[in-house]
Amino acid sequence: MEKHIMDEKTGISYTRQGDYYLPDLALPAEEEKPVGIWGQRHLEYIRQHKKGFYLNLLTSCKLNSYLADVDKQAEDRFFRLVKEYADKQGVTEQLKAENQLEWVGRMNSIRACAREIVEREIIFV
Repeated sequence: MEKHIMDEKTGISYTRQGDYYLPDLALPAEEEKPVGIWGQRHLEYIRQHKKGFYLNLLTSCKLNSYLADVDKQAEDRFFRLVKEYADKQGVTEQLKAENQLEWVGRMNSIRACAREIVEREIIFV
């Protein structure tokens, strides 16, 4: 028995695995885009809570570009929120120069608030 055969009607090739011929199927190559921490968090969320959506993106070869877009949106929103909150609360470079410990504490609080907003509005939806 041959190891590989080709069905002329359908154009599908088959490879023998034991006693069976299985089709040689492969997904088309997807463009690789870098995915940061926000995209990775969203990936874990959709893997666990939105399995159909995840499988649809995976099989249509759109998962990586979707995650890269989510990552970019979340990162932009996060930095914009941090800047806005810091401006509203008067956390400036002058405060950083005068009292570094207070500046670090206030910035950590601002970053935590911004992270929660981004996760609620973009990552875990």
